[in-house]
Amino acid sequence: MRAGDSDRQRVADQLKAALDEGRLDLNEYDERVQRAYAARTYGDFDGLLDDLPGAVPVQHAQMQPHTPPPAPRQPMPVKPEQHHGRHTFGSALTAFLVCTLIWAITSFTSGHAYYFWPAWVLIPVVITAVGALTDRNRRIR
Repeated sequence: MRAGDSDRQRVADQLKAALDEGRLDLNEYDERVQRAYAARTYGDFDGLLDDLPGAVPVQHAQMQPHTPPPAPRQPMPVKPEQHHGRHTFGSALTAFLVCTLIWAITSFTSGHAYYFWPAWVLIPVVITAVGALTDRNRRIR
C-alpha cells in the first residue's frame, strides 16, 4: 500500500523525538529521515522505527500502553453551618465513657479504687463541649 505525506511526516516526527531524547545520533537521524521522506510504500518504513521505544505499533508491541488511573473522587465540601462539632464531641465523650468503664472494672475487680485517670480524657470532652456551645450561640444570633 502506498504511503502518503502525512505518513512520512509522522515517521519523521517520531525520528525527531528519538533524536531529541538522545536515542539516535545526528548521522543516523539524517539517514533515517531521508529514507522516510523517500518512502513510497508502507514497507519502505520497515526498519526505521523498529529499534526505538514507543514507535512500534501497539498491536506489535510486547508492552501495553500506559493508562493513567482514574482521578480520585473529591469529597463533598462541608459547609461551616452544617458541621456543629457534634461528631467531635460524641467521639470524645465515647472515649471518656470507655475509659471510665475500664477504670471501674479494674477498681471493682481489685477491691479498691484506683486513681481516677479517666479525668485526663475528660479534658477534650469539656473543650469540645465549650466549643460546641459557643458555636451554637453564634448561630442563634
